[in-house]
Amino acid sequence: MRVVVTSRSQERAQAAADALGEGAVGVGVELTEVGAPEALVERALSELGGLDVLVNNAGAGQVADSETLDAADWQRIIDLDLTAPFRCSQAAARHMLAAGRGVIVNISSLTGHVGLARRAAYTAAKHGLEGLTKVLGVEWAARGVRVMSVAPAYVATELLEGTSRAGGFTLDDVAGRTPLRRLAEPEEVARVVAFLASDEASFMTGSSVRVDGGWLADGGWEHGAR
Repeated sequence: MRVVVTSRSQERAQAAADALGEGAVGVGVELTEVGAPEALVERALSELGGLDVLVNNAGAGQVADSETLDAADWQRIIDLDLTAPFRCSQAAARHMLAAGRGVIVNISSLTGHVGLARRAAYTAAKHGLEGLTKVLGVEWAARGVRVMSVAPAYVATELLEGTSRAGGFTLDDVAGRTPLRRLAEPEEVARVVAFLASDEASFMTGSSVRVDGGWLADGGWEHGAR
């Protein structure tokens, strides 16, 4: 398997590629810059000789009171979490549609399905990403390109540690609210993405798979107190 790994930092992208081993290429890119998604796709085509799968995983979180949320902070989240995935999908699809095949997987969130206080920009972006998944999934289906989303709950990452500090909650709080009583591991989300990208999911498009440990299924008001 050959893959292009991206990050804002070329150093981090290359480190991830090195960890994956032969066939992986690291590319540093700021996806909110004009022309960056198109340049990334062209680089991938140049390095790999083709493009079969796009995973839109770039994103950032934000915790802020909605009544004082700065316009620039709102726009930053929308640009990275919603506009960049659309532009990457658009650039990739031009080649996938011409080839008559391809898979796009958008990494959404449980906040693509529910609202959480003090996360106006992030929740709006993820709801938008779920809507975008549906539109592209049905628009491109007959031309051989499948589009799906994966909606994780809280995942054990460095990003979550920063979000928890800003939001005033702990990782134990999150685990206590989750029916499976723990956070997701990155590998658990990755395995679902790999399944959706494979031929095993060949009749799936325009849909969202929730990898949330039962979070969205649980309507019990007493759950967090257990």
